[in-house]
Amino acid sequence: MYTRKAGISRSTVLVASILVIVIIAVAGVLLIRSFTTHVTPTSQTSPISTTVTLPTTSPSTSPTTTSTTSSTTPTTKSSLTPPNSSVLVDDSQTAAPDSLDPDTGFSPVDSPYFTAVYQELVEYNGSNTSQVVPVIAQNWSVTNNYKTYIFTIRDGVTFSNNDSVTASTVWFSFVRAAYMGQPPGLSDYQELTINLSEYSATGYAFPWGIRHAIQAATGLPVLSNSTLAAEALNNILSNFNPRNSTIQKIMEYPNQAYVVTGPMTFETNLLEPYRYWLLDIALWWGAIVDPAFIDAHGGVQGNTANSYYSVNGGPGTGPYETYSVGNALSTIVLKSNPNYWASKMTGLPYIIQPAHINTIVINYGLTHNDRVAAFASNQAQISYVSIPFFNQMYNAFVASHPGYTFNDIFDNLGPQPNFYYVTMNTQKFPTNITDFRLAIVHAINYTEMLNELFNFNGTLLAERYLGPVSPVYSEFYNPGHLPLYSYNLSLAAYYLNLSGYQGDFYVVMPNGTILGNPHGNPLPTQTITYLAPITPFTQEQLEIIQQGLSQLGISVGYQGVTFSTFLTWSTPQATPNFVNIGWTPDWSDPIMQEIAPLTTTTSLVMDWMNVSQVNKIMATLPFETNLTLQLQGVEEIYNITYNYAPMVWLVNINAYYFVQPYLKGFVYNFGNSYYYNLMYYSP
Repeated sequence: MYTRKAGISRSTVLVASILVIVIIAVAGVLLIRSFTTHVTPTSQTSPISTTVTLPTTSPSTSPTTTSTTSSTTPTTKSSLTPPNSSVLVDDSQTAAPDSLDPDTGFSPVDSPYFTAVYQELVEYNGSNTSQVVPVIAQNWSVTNNYKTYIFTIRDGVTFSNNDSVTASTVWFSFVRAAYMGQPPGLSDYQELTINLSEYSATGYAFPWGIRHAIQAATGLPVLSNSTLAAEALNNILSNFNPRNSTIQKIMEYPNQAYVVTGPMTFETNLLEPYRYWLLDIALWWGAIVDPAFIDAHGGVQGNTANSYYSVNGGPGTGPYETYSVGNALSTIVLKSNPNYWASKMTGLPYIIQPAHINTIVINYGLTHNDRVAAFASNQAQISYVSIPFFNQMYNAFVASHPGYTFNDIFDNLGPQPNFYYVTMNTQKFPTNITDFRLAIVHAINYTEMLNELFNFNGTLLAERYLGPVSPVYSEFYNPGHLPLYSYNLSLAAYYLNLSGYQGDFYVVMPNGTILGNPHGNPLPTQTITYLAPITPFTQEQLEIIQQGLSQLGISVGYQGVTFSTFLTWSTPQATPNFVNIGWTPDWSDPIMQEIAPLTTTTSLVMDWMNVSQVNKIMATLPFETNLTLQLQGVEEIYNITYNYAPMVWLVNINAYYFVQPYLKGFVYNFGNSYYYNLMYYSP
């Protein structure tokens, strides 16, 4: 699966195949933006932490707001208020969502919509993605060495159409998310509640044990007949009646992934011990959906998206409901949920408070100029432009609203758990030569890249890092304190000379020096592939890389490909030698969501790293419940990866948005994006 933002825009690509054993989110080169300004809650409980707390700030990045300024800073601010105090316009999403069904949508642009309309058993504690708070679940307990999680469902939770939520509703939602075989369920429940061996054998993403439950309750031979099992489950979910005695027996069957243990108690049983399960289900693939509405609008079919739900949405339990949807999902209007259950209760986590602004208008895919104009004219309250256009955005704004500084409209959080890199195909000449890859990583001027692309008025909006863990997860990041790869042409030339003899090739440096085997073949031009269309940002980045390699005598070109072409790279031989791409985790787990996809062949990451010692460690490391042993494994993988050099680790980019000065309560995390219900207007 491929997801997260690309270049100046954001995009999503899915890879979901029976032949793919593990499917995890991949990201194109992107800019992630985030905020930590908190609204003062009307009622708030103490955060309920998961059993493991992951640090969420980089040790090298302490401030959450920068001192970025503009050369134009008038001293008297003009009056600025929202044009309509009941309406918020969000123009920041630069592409349309891929689906309005939380069990199908898997693009980052989906997240603000899903966060507003739907809710999960537990959710992140605002900007803190290492903690969860109870939402639809009132409480939970963990047993069986992190394999069993038992939830008590909160009384009084309803959908916006007043349908009630019970344990059977939760069972339906989790089973549907897996069984539909769409990106969220396949990617985020594989090897936890979906047995991938069973998936490969049957072609269906059955939650583990559900076929046993169906056979025990009905007598149908579904264990030996997966087609019959699919037909039975289609019928159960598309005609869902929790009062039906057969369906009750299926839901209550104990030896399966999802179990109803009482009218308001629900249990998840994992295939492996997993400490981060609550962090996984806290995002929209854990959303609770309305069975009655779904069954009235197409029902549930295995391996099939619900076409009605995908383009129209449905009722959720969240603070907003869908009011209207524009053509091709170009605009979505949300209205505050008139039947919002949380408005009738006290003592709830502050992130689920009722909406302060009644109407949200989300405009997707506006042109750059339209975004600048709408923000400058105060028609939009949230917007986005890429770094080269910061001055344009500010100058347009201050021309109409004198007296405001750049920081009055700019929110900058700092690095997020994302990666930007160039993969090197470790299974294909010449990037299959380790010394060749080491030459590449030492031939790039990373400082120039930071200063040219991520510097605004003296403030760097990115930092260098050493993968395969993001600096955001400081406890797991580079535990052996390995140095960053240096820009060192002499060292690069040394490695390139060695690799030339190993690969029987040579290059000629600009000064005439021959590196490699002079009796071998000249090294062909190397091509860096990127996802089209190219942006000025991506082009400048590639030119810096091209310039560095040319000093070694390596001729470099670059070419763009479509997403459809990208999806054909299912083998090392089909994959280009160099791919300019990136990665963002789906949830906060530096091992399963960062190390696993970036250092093994378990996901569609283009380096095709296949090192036996790493594979052996990673077979158990994600499920290790002893933190000390986990850190030891991470350090060992770091040491191997550092000397293997499967990627050029580029930069970790800050998150940011442009926000009108009077809009308060902007709370952000990389999974949910932001919470419309926490936002309010104030001078």
